[in-house]
Amino acid sequence: MIPPVSTIPQTTPTEMKLRNAAIELEANFLSEMLKGAGLGQSPDGFGGGTGEDQFSSLLRLEQARAMAKAGGIGLAETLYQALKDTSDDP
Repeated sequence: MIPPVSTIPQTTPTEMKLRNAAIELEANFLSEMLKGAGLGQSPDGFGGGTGEDQFSSLLRLEQARAMAKAGGIGLAETLYQALKDTSDDP
């Protein structure tokens, strides 16, 4: 059996909630940045209408979530550390 390269530190349920909240915040931020960059805008040639515009926002959010879960731009980790530090204070 091959030992793991690194072990994942054990986290408490509170830490998991904080990490998930931080990832979701980063995902929403990235989604807005992708929107500003024009990702998901329907091209004029296809004419998908209102439905296409609504579903493109959902696609953009899911793409941003995938980016954030893969490490994103580091915002989630910074938020997580800040939230963790404040939750440790008595």
